[in-house]
Amino acid sequence: MMNYLPLFLNKPLAFMWRDFLEDKSYKLAFITQLLSIFISTAMFYFLSRLLGTVGASYLQPYGGDYFSFVLIGIAFYSYLGVSMGSLADTIREGQQIGTLEALLVTQTEIPTIIVSSSLYSLFWATLKVALYLAVGVCFFGVNLGEANIPGALIILILTILSFGSLGIVSASFVMVLKRGDPVNWIVTSVSGLLGGLYYPVSVLPDWLQTVSYLLPVTYALDGMRYAVLQGHNLTQLLPHIFPLMVFSVIMLPLSILIFGYAVRKAKKDGTLTQY
Repeated sequence: MMNYLPLFLNKPLAFMWRDFLEDKSYKLAFITQLLSIFISTAMFYFLSRLLGTVGASYLQPYGGDYFSFVLIGIAFYSYLGVSMGSLADTIREGQQIGTLEALLVTQTEIPTIIVSSSLYSLFWATLKVALYLAVGVCFFGVNLGEANIPGALIILILTILSFGSLGIVSASFVMVLKRGDPVNWIVTSVSGLLGGLYYPVSVLPDWLQTVSYLLPVTYALDGMRYAVLQGHNLTQLLPHIFPLMVFSVIMLPLSILIFGYAVRKAKKDGTLTQY
């Protein structure tokens, strides 16, 4: 089938097919992930009923409903985990089974390896986001009737680029340090604490709010909530779109350069196959 596709799609699709075949062999894990989506959604729904109107003033900009607020957060936060971990996991697996060196000595360019290694994980993350939203709408009454779909898509693309650049830096540490990966731990921990995942950034002390607005996840989650829950237009979303765009333009090429350096260093040190 790949013979009939444009040449530039062959390698990315080959990566996706490989990851799909590997994922398909773990049917129980697939089922448990689907069940966990429903269980976590139900858990936050009942938690929102317990909270009632507590903190309503903080939630007012997002529509005043805590369940809708946190649903968007946990759904789209999965892109951070995927972006931070997919390339690093591919590298670690390649080191363990001995395929990384063979891949890196082929004519496959580094940007192609970076993008292709994350495609299936991004597809799966997108499917999970859709399931989160479907469960919220169908079973728990979330109203997405005013959603600005084009605005949400723009923020989503910039979110993937922003998070992906951090994931490339994380993978660079894995390439060189093997097991030590401080970037992944620091970014995910700080983003979960300060990025507005479970509560609005406005509940934080002023100095922590300042720190939170240095993180792309803050603009990503806030922008997505305004687009999906409040239907804000592109002009209203610009304060969230612009920082994500700046972060992507600066960090994406820089992260590719860092990854290229990590590959060259690992080749020079002869440690590509070590883990």
